[in-house]
Amino acid sequence: MARIEFDTLLDAGVHFGHLRRKWNPNMAPYIFAEKKGIHIIDLNKTAVKLDEAANAMRQITRSGKKVLFVATKKQAKDIVTAKVKPTGMPYVTERWSGGMLTNFGTIRRAIKKMSNIDRMKVDGTFENMSKRERLQVSRQREKMEKNLGSIADLTRLPSALFIVDIVKEHIALAEARKLGIPTFAMVDTNSDPSLVDFPIPANDDATKSIELIVDTMIAAIQEGVEERKRDKDSGTATPDEDTDEEGEEAAAAERPARKPAAKKADKPAEPKAEASAEATASEISEAAEAAAPEEVIAEAESAEDAGNEAEEPKA
Repeated sequence: MARIEFDTLLDAGVHFGHLRRKWNPNMAPYIFAEKKGIHIIDLNKTAVKLDEAANAMRQITRSGKKVLFVATKKQAKDIVTAKVKPTGMPYVTERWSGGMLTNFGTIRRAIKKMSNIDRMKVDGTFENMSKRERLQVSRQREKMEKNLGSIADLTRLPSALFIVDIVKEHIALAEARKLGIPTFAMVDTNSDPSLVDFPIPANDDATKSIELIVDTMIAAIQEGVEERKRDKDSGTATPDEDTDEEGEEAAAAERPARKPAAKKADKPAEPKAEASAEATASEISEAAEAAAPEEVIAEAESAEDAGNEAEEPKA
């Protein structure tokens, strides 16, 4: 892959940072100078980091894995949608739902519910509902399509994240770090590059800058996909990790794995129940034994009284 030239980065305005009072000290190695209170990013280091990120992205897609693009800010959402959609990679350009990665099972159930609504429209069940119910279901479907439609084909967690502006997308970055998912991101002078595995020092507010970086990543993805096709033709390709069949197998494998855990949790409870039952039985028997002598004594006393009463007339 050809390296991005210095003049191309300069023309796109990649070098413009934020005001000096908004800077993050961890960005100091990537700042070239300060001019009129604005930090200037060192484009030589940007070119190096961009090349490293593109090579890593190419290797990920070459192994058949998915990369999730996250860009919900106004300047980036239209660009990411237009560039990423043709590649078939998942992307999030609307609101990031908390737990989209850490609570991925719930997200998958919501996507399944969306497909069930589509099935209802096809098999005629939708027509049998009342007008009010149809309106409610349609609105629910539109909301899910807006937030989750772009990741409907994502059957398992992505293998990497590409983020535009990690300050705005701090929740997505935190979830990826918690799960150990590699992250690629455009980091401006107000961001912390140490939080990202492959930081790209660049202006994350200008549309030209965002478009140039995203185009570079998309070119790396397409190159990796083409290399994978060649590997498949030669028979040296590794199996795909993001297929529907494997996603269903993984989900099916998780279900039986939970049942034995529940049984193991229930088994230790049985001896406790038996022990408590034996303890209760022993307590009852001890109480009975303790009560038995008193009953015998009471009966003996009553028998002696009866005998005395019987002997008195004879005297």
